[in-house]
Amino acid sequence: MIPAVMPTYARADLAFERGEGAYLFGTDGRRYLDFAAGIAVVALGHCHPHLVKTLQEQGSKLWHVSNLYRIPEGERLAQRLVDSTFADTVFFTNSGAEAWEGATKLVRKYHYTRGNPKRWRIITVTNSFHGRTLAAISAAKGEKLIKGFGPLVDGFDQVAWGNLNELRAAITDETAAICVEPIVGEGGIKTATPEYLRELRRVCDEFGLLLFFDEIQCGYGRTGKFFAHEWAGITPDVMCVAKGIGGGFPLGAFLATEEAACGMTPGTHGSTYAGNPLATAIGNAVLDIVLADGFFEQVERTGQQLRAGLEALVKRHPTVLEEVRGKGLMLGLKCVQPSDQMVPELRAAGLLTVGAGENVIRILPPLTIGAAEIAEAISILDTVCAARASKAVAHA
Repeated sequence: MIPAVMPTYARADLAFERGEGAYLFGTDGRRYLDFAAGIAVVALGHCHPHLVKTLQEQGSKLWHVSNLYRIPEGERLAQRLVDSTFADTVFFTNSGAEAWEGATKLVRKYHYTRGNPKRWRIITVTNSFHGRTLAAISAAKGEKLIKGFGPLVDGFDQVAWGNLNELRAAITDETAAICVEPIVGEGGIKTATPEYLRELRRVCDEFGLLLFFDEIQCGYGRTGKFFAHEWAGITPDVMCVAKGIGGGFPLGAFLATEEAACGMTPGTHGSTYAGNPLATAIGNAVLDIVLADGFFEQVERTGQQLRAGLEALVKRHPTVLEEVRGKGLMLGLKCVQPSDQMVPELRAAGLLTVGAGENVIRILPPLTIGAAEIAEAISILDTVCAARASKAVAHA
């Protein structure tokens, strides 16, 4: 018999009753160190006091009015994002997938408005992940994502990650944009080099394309800058964000320049729930924290400390771990043995992580993580790796 909750998730047999900072407290009575952070969503830790206060205050006043009316908290959040990024305008969504879809519509509408309706195709790259809508899986083309859901949505041409020659060769008169994650998350924590991102900007300028970045997972301070593309010193024309933007509350957005958004006029896109007073109040509370002086610098320092500890583990356990990937507090451990076996072992030892492609374990702690929690995580990893190494020797 099918369960009441549709069985589309391979959930661990574990539930939580509360969270505090970097810790989750299970219904089994145990405390867990959370280095998954809801897959990079709980960016400021569980139940951050400023977010809780904002939720309570706004929740007692007004939740939802629809987008038939002005929403002052949303206007404030949009202006703050405009003031802090490349963008001139923002559209709020409820999720990352919606943000990506909306940005895709913007790309097509831009070229239509500029008199080039034949330009509608978007170049994507291998190992990408943009969500689980039909268009998003058609863009990523991962076998596990698309199996059983054909025919796919047309309009997406995929090239190899990092291969600029192949990318240039894929550009046709129908190409409208290039869509890339500056750091691939689901596909294995692969970091684009600054040179690669700069060349993408040059290619888009040369061919009249829009540069479309997906920073749903790697944005919002996770790398030590507000957005990961800033490390390359370039800007996109459109970008989708989510996850950390609401600190755990459902919220997403796509941001664009005035030029790129020229076709987005009344009636071209919309949402009943998105950008509601409650969500955008919490979005502003998140910005209060992440835009405070020194926040990004602290993330960078903490990320370096965590990376140093992980790299030491790789040297100490070469039969278990192969390399450290990523930047800031978006890190990955490429495993020698199957990572999907190690994730539950870490969980049993009290450390929550999340798997990724290419046999990688994602390490995504809250951006507010401290030295003590890092030391605890490294200790748990060390113990689990040592046990795995000993087991491998015993079976040799």
